[in-house]
Amino acid sequence: MTTYSVPALEKGLDLLEELAAQPQARSQTDLARALGRSPSEIFRMLACLERRGYILKEEASGRYRLTLRLYELAHTHTPVDQLLHAAAGPLRDLARRVRESVHLSVLSDGKLLVLSQVESQNRTRVSVEIGARFPVVLTASGRVLLSHLPQTELRALLARDEDWGRLGGAARDRFLADLLRIRRDGVYQGKSDLTHGIRDVAALVGNPRVGIAAAVCVPSLVAIGTPKPIAEIRAAVRECAAAITRQLGLRVTLKTGTR
Repeated sequence: MTTYSVPALEKGLDLLEELAAQPQARSQTDLARALGRSPSEIFRMLACLERRGYILKEEASGRYRLTLRLYELAHTHTPVDQLLHAAAGPLRDLARRVRESVHLSVLSDGKLLVLSQVESQNRTRVSVEIGARFPVVLTASGRVLLSHLPQTELRALLARDEDWGRLGGAARDRFLADLLRIRRDGVYQGKSDLTHGIRDVAALVGNPRVGIAAAVCVPSLVAIGTPKPIAEIRAAVRECAAAITRQLGLRVTLKTGTR
């Protein structure tokens, strides 16, 4: 990617990011010190951002804080629209690379909801219906998304889940330990709990901390002969998830290696 220098724009973005980093209002001097600039360097930029409605200068203290303008812009399009737009190209690339079908899913009302699918060109392939809902506990994508939920949300969801309720104590312990491994690694692989003869590889898309989280999954038939190495599929799925996350404008924080 070609890098162009746009000092004024970068200065403005630095200010917005610094204001977003802490909840309390900040003085011009504090902001300048944090950014390694002089107060006079950022004066005009602060005035511009205030005029455009991105920041507000408090009358009593003279300190600056963010308004809801950025929030308003971010919600002009729904998260689902953004996800589908960002995922379209990477999902097609992944399907071509691994020669398997690929789908993107999210959590919805305690179930796994399939948002999008790109089918493999192979004559024999795994296909899922867009809009279909699946048990979250019994799916690879569901495990990935559950592994990144805050503990309070995870406990509340599992308490309402019928499949979780049918698991014994030892099975629950193994499941929760599995979630910790997935959260650490960012990728899940394993045999399907819903259909015999299928292995799944899934990875996290987005950033759950900002309310945008999905899972990209490659379900593949256990091939007779020489199947595609699982390490290759893991790497491809991980790279696809990272590409979608970048398309969303979010930072990729998952590890990029394989194990």
